[in-house]
Amino acid sequence: MNSPVATPLTQKLARLVPLTAMDAAILDGLQSPTRVVARHRELISASTKYDGLLILIEGIAIRSRVLHDGRRQILNIAIPGDMIGFPACFFEAALYSVTALTDAVVSSVPFARLLGLLEEQPRVAATIFWSFACEAAMYAEHLIDVGRRSSVERVAHFLLELLVRLQAVGLADESSYHMPLTQELIGDALGLSLQHVNRTLRQLREEGFLAIDGQTIVIRNIDGLAALAEFDRAYLGCFRMAELSAPG
Repeated sequence: MNSPVATPLTQKLARLVPLTAMDAAILDGLQSPTRVVARHRELISASTKYDGLLILIEGIAIRSRVLHDGRRQILNIAIPGDMIGFPACFFEAALYSVTALTDAVVSSVPFARLLGLLEEQPRVAATIFWSFACEAAMYAEHLIDVGRRSSVERVAHFLLELLVRLQAVGLADESSYHMPLTQELIGDALGLSLQHVNRTLRQLREEGFLAIDGQTIVIRNIDGLAALAEFDRAYLGCFRMAELSAPG
């Protein structure tokens, strides 16, 4: 039986692998103390050195690269429960910038503490490192978005992925969630112009797939939208190797 969970990362990992009460306590301990980061402030700056990962407790952040001419590519959106700083933690300096999209609460995990888990709590450490596989799978899907999916398929896949990820940490119901998405942000994440994003969202609304009320996204036809985008949530689901981390 999974132990009660209290923090976003613990809650997310408990859906991926079985956790004991001790596992959950260790993970919760990684998520304190915390600090507040104001919206639009950088959590990590590209090309700078840092000595640990961040765990996002509250708020939304974006990982991005800005080119010399001002064009921005958003690599992913970080939500509560995400660990920020991978894969750059394996390099001398940060590869990308991470910026708080909203006011955020984060905790810092020094690399030494994280690596210490490999020796002291190998099952917990394996669970954390396995969770990076989900992030790698998301990057692969985002590459397919930009390389092969149409604008309608890209937006549909993007919105469905956010729904499933937010559900995993209790921040979405069966078909809706709150997210401060602008058309510019969606365009920068999916390689689309503002005109394409506007036209695509209008098409999806007119065809009855979704509704947008301020910052609330309501997906009215999940199965239909998933079929349209060929969205398969398997890459966000339980690990095939989860049985190896089972207690005992």
